[in-house]
Amino acid sequence: MFCPFCRHPDSRVVDSRTSDDGTSIRRRRQCPNCGRRFSTTETASLNVVKRNGVLEPFSREKIISGVRKACQGRPVTDGDLAVLAQRVEEAVRASGTSQIEANDIGLAILPPLRELDEVAFLRFASVYQAFDSLDDFEASIATLREEHADRPRPTRSVDE
Repeated sequence: MFCPFCRHPDSRVVDSRTSDDGTSIRRRRQCPNCGRRFSTTETASLNVVKRNGVLEPFSREKIISGVRKACQGRPVTDGDLAVLAQRVEEAVRASGTSQIEANDIGLAILPPLRELDEVAFLRFASVYQAFDSLDDFEASIATLREEHADRPRPTRSVDE
């Protein structure tokens, strides 16, 4: 790390702290040459391999904007979308690779979106999985209905 003041090629770490969201480390450094202090932020890079082969940095904002379209008119808040994007990023980073296919990100979006709003899930899945006909929608809805039938229903107390 070059000193931003005197361009000395070395510095020593004085203090390290993890960011609030745990995705980066803030380091306080001191230059042994001029003695001045400066801060750096370190993050683990994660790149997305697009369908055309181009690499671009992972962005939660792109996930939010893509999912927001599927959630239009649904009772989903910006906070819900931020949590969904964070869950997707955590799932993607858990793979341990520094590059991930755009398709894999789409697959990682589906489960948390399904939990958030099933209508938005169907909208997103219809585009992402390229539904070609009503049969594709019907098959997806049938799967959702089967899973609803398999879930235990909450019991109501006598007082209600």
